[in-house]
Amino acid sequence: MENCIFCKIVAGTASSDKVYEDDKFLAFLSIEPIHEGHLLVIPKDHIIWMQDAGDEIVAPIFIITRNLMRALKKVSRADYIQVSVSGEEIAHFHIHLFSRYYNDGLLRFPHTKYKGNESNEIAKKITQAL
Repeated sequence: MENCIFCKIVAGTASSDKVYEDDKFLAFLSIEPIHEGHLLVIPKDHIIWMQDAGDEIVAPIFIITRNLMRALKKVSRADYIQVSVSGEEIAHFHIHLFSRYYNDGLLRFPHTKYKGNESNEIAKKITQAL
């Protein structure tokens, strides 16, 4: 896609600090890191949402992600590496990996509680949709 910054990085028309590349995937440093070493892992093919990717993309991208998590944890000496599959800020399937430290002050997602039998009903609907 001509306006996709990630596709431009894949094509070599936009720069990045690459840490991993093969014929189908690319990993590079985020230009807006949460912590030092914040990585983005992408398929080279323009796929907007993870749910639209085939098994030949989803399975290996998570193996690559796991390997990068191990390397990032070693280099950053983080307490753990957080993984986030995103898509709202750039319309190209990508995985964020960033170092986390206990008490680093980063906000957590807000949580709510289900009411009554609501969780059971939602679980049934999801199961039926599989």
